Amino acid sequence: MTKTRLPQLRGARVQLRAQRSGDVPALFAIHSDPVVMRYWSFPPWQRVEQAQEMFKKNDRGRRSGEFLPWAIALNADVERDGNDALIGTCSLFALDTTHRRAMIGNALARAHWGRGYAQEALRLALEHAFSALALNRVEADVDPRNTASILLLERIGFAREGVLRERWRVGDDVQDSAIYGLLAREFALQEARED
Repeated sequence: MTKTRLPQLRGARVQLRAQRSGDVPALFAIHSDPVVMRYWSFPPWQRVEQAQEMFKKNDRGRRSGEFLPWAIALNADVERDGNDALIGTCSLFALDTTHRRAMIGNALARAHWGRGYAQEALRLALEHAFSALALNRVEADVDPRNTASILLLERIGFAREGVLRERWRVGDDVQDSAIYGLLAREFALQEARED
């Protein structure tokens, strides 16, 4: 995998920037919230060291070009007082330049749900994936019970392509995976419709 630069991406209300070591407490707050983590493939974190380990892993993946882990920050906060605090994450991972595909994922602090920030962040990452990275396909893996995430993906143009049964075991819970896919031409058509 060729090393891929992690650019800062700016939308109308949010920006995607590189994650920093100072983001570890916010990463821990998000990933230790059982409501946020309800449909994830691992249980809520119990120790801040888990956030530190994830930051280091993400940074290694970023440096190798296999993982693009952005922090989501609010433009209003940056413009008001220069505060680009992490309110969520948005990542492209499993990057495969040979087959021109990747996976996408995101997490958002519960206090920021329902405002369209996740949709804007995902669109910024997808624009980068399909233009700068010249990918043809982006995939998402979501628990079929996670209605909010499914609606978000479908609003952006993702199509449900199948279900992998009993794919994850999180504590005593067995979870299926609904696989969603979005092609570059579908995203371009969706964006043209919205302009």
